[in-house]
Amino acid sequence: MGDRIVLGRLVYSVFETRWLPQIGEGPTARVPQNRFFLIRMSVGTTAAGETLIPNKTIEDDKGNSYAELSNGEGVPQWLGFLRPVTTGGGTVGNAVFDAPPAHYKLHLSDENSQQTALVDIPLSFRAETPELPDRNAYPK
Repeated sequence: MGDRIVLGRLVYSVFETRWLPQIGEGPTARVPQNRFFLIRMSVGTTAAGETLIPNKTIEDDKGNSYAELSNGEGVPQWLGFLRPVTTGGGTVGNAVFDAPPAHYKLHLSDENSQQTALVDIPLSFRAETPELPDRNAYPK
């Protein structure tokens, strides 16, 4: 993560990940089948004009693959599902997946899906808000 990856006319950089048990609050909260997995990245282009950013997948160590979700409702800074990018107008945001917590490889590709790259995504929960212990659980 953090490296610049050039595939065809697209330039990717993956910054951080975040696991969420739900998106939103209360009765309108979105609850995933597993967990929401957000991958924050930037994508730019080296070509003149508009280029579409292809959808991504993640794959765990057992070979299970999970496609990027097409619904980003409530996702902070969602990249979108059909994402055009223009020269000098790169985009930064989150791709979202519904997957169980695990070590993954993110599959990236060029605008024609002919060149590909894998980005190692270690399992980390550091971005989640930790639960605070109940103060009454400890003797005084």
